Amino acid sequence: MKREYAEEIAADLKRDYESRAEARRPFETQWRLNLNFYMGNQYCTANVNGDITDVERDYYWQEREAFNHISALVETRQAKLNTVRPSLTVRPFSSDDSDIKTAKTSSKILSSTCDKLDMDAILTDGTMWSEITGTAFYFVGWDETAGLKIGDGACEGDVFVRVLSPFEVYPDNVFAQNVGDCRSILTARAVDVAEIKRVYGKTVAPEPSEVLRLSSVAIGGGLTTETAVGKITASASTKSATVIERYTLPTDGKPDGEYAVAANGVLLHYGPLPYVNGADGKRVLPFVKQVAIVNAGCFFGTSIVERAIPVQRAYNAVKNRKHEFMNRLSMGVMAVEDGSVDIDNLEQEGISPGKILVYRQGATPPRMIDCGSVPHDFDQEEARLLNEFTRISGVSEIMRSSQSASGATSGVALQLLIEQDDTRLSLSAEYVRLAAREIARQILRLYKQFGSDMRLSRIAGKEGKIELIKWSASDISSDDVVFTTDNELLSTPAMRQNMMFELYKMGLLSDADGNMTESAKHRFMNALGYGGWDSDISLSDVHVRRAEAEDEKGEFVLNEFDDHALHIDTHVKYLLTENPTGKKAERLKAHIREHKAQSDAAQEQSAPMPEPVSNI
Repeated sequence: MKREYAEEIAADLKRDYESRAEARRPFETQWRLNLNFYMGNQYCTANVNGDITDVERDYYWQEREAFNHISALVETRQAKLNTVRPSLTVRPFSSDDSDIKTAKTSSKILSSTCDKLDMDAILTDGTMWSEITGTAFYFVGWDETAGLKIGDGACEGDVFVRVLSPFEVYPDNVFAQNVGDCRSILTARAVDVAEIKRVYGKTVAPEPSEVLRLSSVAIGGGLTTETAVGKITASASTKSATVIERYTLPTDGKPDGEYAVAANGVLLHYGPLPYVNGADGKRVLPFVKQVAIVNAGCFFGTSIVERAIPVQRAYNAVKNRKHEFMNRLSMGVMAVEDGSVDIDNLEQEGISPGKILVYRQGATPPRMIDCGSVPHDFDQEEARLLNEFTRISGVSEIMRSSQSASGATSGVALQLLIEQDDTRLSLSAEYVRLAAREIARQILRLYKQFGSDMRLSRIAGKEGKIELIKWSASDISSDDVVFTTDNELLSTPAMRQNMMFELYKMGLLSDADGNMTESAKHRFMNALGYGGWDSDISLSDVHVRRAEAEDEKGEFVLNEFDDHALHIDTHVKYLLTENPTGKKAERLKAHIREHKAQSDAAQEQSAPMPEPVSNI
C-alpha cells in the first residue's frame, strides 16, 4: 500500500474516533459517576464539560461519611446473576442421521471449548461491567499463536473470548439498539508502544493516551476525622499510544468488509473483516453485547447504579445530618458572655469532668444551650430511603441482609418473596443467557472457518468420565445453539427438588401397585442431585451406562445379570429420541424383546404357586 494512502486511512480513523468519542461523551460521564459511587466516592458530581469533580465541605465540622448501599446492591445482584450459566446444545440441521451425529459432536466441541476458555469467569467479568455501567461487550476472535504447535513454529490456532468494557467501544450510531444495527464499530485502548511493536512489527511514537486510574481522595469523615476513599480518575499515559480498530460491515464495493488498525498516525493493518462469524456464512461484527437493563432506542444499556445514585445521596444526607444532631447532643453547644472566660482554653479542652471553670467576676456564667432531641422525621426518612433502594434495584431485604422481611413468618410467604426477587432479576439474567448463546454460536463458526486440521478435545462425561474426541471443521454442520434449560432464576435447584417431592407425594412416580420401580428410583435420585452418592457408582448407574454404551456402539449383548427393567427403559428411550434406522434399529428392537422375554420369565418363576384345591 502506498504511503500516502496509508496515512490518509490512519488520519480518517483518528477523525472517526474523535467524532464518535464526542457523541458518546454523555454516556461515558455517567459510567465514571457510577464507578465512583460504587467505589465509595459519593461526594462528587459531573460538571457541564462532562468531568467528574469533588464536592467540597461547607463547614469543617460537617459530617461527610458515605454509607455505601450501592456496592452492596451490585454485589448481591451479581451473586444472583452468576448462578445463570445456561446449558447449551447444538440443534441438528435436519433429521438425517449424519446431521444428528455431527450436532452431537458440535455440542461436545462447544462444551470442551467453554471449559478450556473458563467461560464462567468470562461471564462473571462481563456481568460486573454490565451491572455497574449498564453494558458489557465480548469480543470473539481467533488467535493464530494459540493451540498445539504443528511444525515450523506455526500453531493450530484457537478461539479466544475477551471482555470489553464500554469505555473501549464506539458505535457509529449511539441510537442503534443492537450490534447488528450498526454498520461499523470502533474500539480504542491505550497500548504500550513496545507491545505494538511486538504485535504489528511497526514502530509507533508514544502519545498522551487517556486511561482510567484508581486513586485515593480524603473527602469523607466527620468532625475530627478524615476518610480516604477510592476515586476513578482519567489520566494520561506517557509510554503508550491509542490503538484504534475499526470493523466495518461488507458493502457493494467491499464485499468482505473492512478491518483497519492505526495508532498515532501509523496504519498498522488494513484488510477485510477476518472472521466469517455470522449466520449462513456471512461476515458480521465480532462483538456480543450484554446489558443490565435495555435503554430503549439507545446502543448502551442502563445500570441500577444510575437509578440508585439520587437515593444514595439522599440517604447519606439524612444519616450525616442525624449524626450532626447527635454530636450537638453529646458534645453540647455552650453560650459564653464575651470576655467572661478564656475562650481558647474552653474551645480546646471543652468542659471535662472535674474541670474548674473560671469566669470574670460579675459576668454571666457560661451555660449549655438546649439542643432538643433528634427529630423523629430522620428515622422515618431513613426507613423510606431503604425501601426506595429495594424498589428500584430488585434486591429485597431477604437478598440484601439474609434476613426475613418483617411480617413474613411462614415458609410459604418467604418462598413467595424469594420468587418475586428472582422474577425481577430474570430480565437481566435473560440478557446473560442470550449473550452466552451468541458467544457459543460465534465460537462454532470460527472453528468451522479455521479448524480444518484434525483436532483433539477432552470433555467430562457422566460420573466424571473423561472422553476424548477427534474432530475437524467438517464435523460442524450446524451452529444453531439452543438452550436445554430454563432461566436458572425461574427454576432453581431448590424449586425443582420441591417439585419432585410433590410429585412423589401425589403418587405420580409410582406404578399401579403404588411402588416405585428401580428405574424410576434411579431417575428420582438423579433429579435430586444424589444419583452418584459422592462419586460412589451405584449398581443402577452401571446398568444404565452399560445400556447406553450398547446403544452408541450398536452392539447388543444379553447378560444373565442385567437389570432388565433399566435396560429396557434406556434402550426404548434411545429408540424414541435418536430414531436409529436400518439394521441397527432392527437389532435394537430384537434386543429389547429379548430383555422383555427374560423379564417376564423371571416374574413367572418368582410368582407364588397356587394352593391345590381339595376334592372333598
